[in-house]
Amino acid sequence: MLDDCVHCGFCLPACPTYSLWGQEMDSPRGRIYLMDEVLSGCPIGGAPLEHFDRCLSCMACVSACPSGVRYGEIIEAARVEIERTVERPRADRWARSAIFGLFPYPRRLRVARLALAAAQASGLRSVLQRPEVAARLPALFRAMESVAPAVSPIEVLPTRIPAEGARRGVVGLLTGCVQSVFFSQVNSATARVLAAEGFDVVVPPRQGCCGALSWHAGRRAEAARFARHTVDAFKSEGVEHIVVNAAGCGSAMKEYTMLLSGQPGYADDAAWLAAQTRDLSELLVSVGAKARRHPVNMKVAYHDACHLAHAQGIRAQPRALLQEIPGLQVSEIQDEFCCGSAGIYNLVEPDAARQLGDRKAAAIVATGAEVVVSTNPGCLMQVQSAMRRSGAVIRTAHLAEILDISLRGDAAAPP
Repeated sequence: MLDDCVHCGFCLPACPTYSLWGQEMDSPRGRIYLMDEVLSGCPIGGAPLEHFDRCLSCMACVSACPSGVRYGEIIEAARVEIERTVERPRADRWARSAIFGLFPYPRRLRVARLALAAAQASGLRSVLQRPEVAARLPALFRAMESVAPAVSPIEVLPTRIPAEGARRGVVGLLTGCVQSVFFSQVNSATARVLAAEGFDVVVPPRQGCCGALSWHAGRRAEAARFARHTVDAFKSEGVEHIVVNAAGCGSAMKEYTMLLSGQPGYADDAAWLAAQTRDLSELLVSVGAKARRHPVNMKVAYHDACHLAHAQGIRAQPRALLQEIPGLQVSEIQDEFCCGSAGIYNLVEPDAARQLGDRKAAAIVATGAEVVVSTNPGCLMQVQSAMRRSGAVIRTAHLAEILDISLRGDAAAPP
């Protein structure tokens, strides 16, 4: 895979970290060179580790590459090797242990949500956001607080939502970890949209994290454990597709064949799940609209989630769904770089993430939109955080929420 790179440089202008620092080793081409050095015996720690950690895994270079370099597989392999062989500094080990001990587990996230809700209700959160106070907080706590969304009640879905009218199929819905706790309204909107479009929606109660956060961070064994659990949750439900409304999750699940290769008893089921995973927009466009779209008179800006646009190659479908809504004006954001969320990136590389987020926020403000729409919970949190810093009053919404508003009609509340 490394030999596929001809070092042409087409990836350079597409790479967010190269745009920030202009350093060759912070470009895909440079990281491929470093990986080649590692395979030749160079230690992976020190400077090489820093350059690998700085990569967002946004896959913009994959879209830009004329040679078909499989950079996603290269950086994932590098990170697996890093996690296997490198002794990270103590603070870094502690931070990563805290992140991966919390975010993939919905029950633990609910406890964290209660603490966040208490801080929000008491006004403590506003105090913590003051610059002079935030500067005294531990770096990880400061980063987590800055991107945490406002707390709203958790909406719990039934295990089956029947189709409205003639049934077109049966689909499973991944509710996720962060999505189920902090963006449960997105799951509810997704289920309503699918039901309105003629699908029975199955919500397996035993599901949890799909493993995306762990897989994209090189924690392969942990990711495989979550993937096996996800396969077990869906394989006996009689669904034709598994619908995902989080770009990073969909990308990871479509890689289950590779992730679970060689795992006894799982290879065939993993291949089935990977082949039947569909992003919400991907499924809806493939079957065509059935339910009536009511007017939504607002101007929105659509933000491409990297793992939807680059990793899955899904760009036209979300835009097509938005264009079907009467009265909705859709603007393009004149900034194609990653927003800086990138899984856990905004927690472990907060300075770079902030720069990318602020640049994205400025580009969104320039569109004059009232709402910015995306398809990934991490993007929504990152953009919300950047908007707060900019002082701009622009709301964020998931694509499913905008579709839900249109399908429900004028009585629906705005996002």
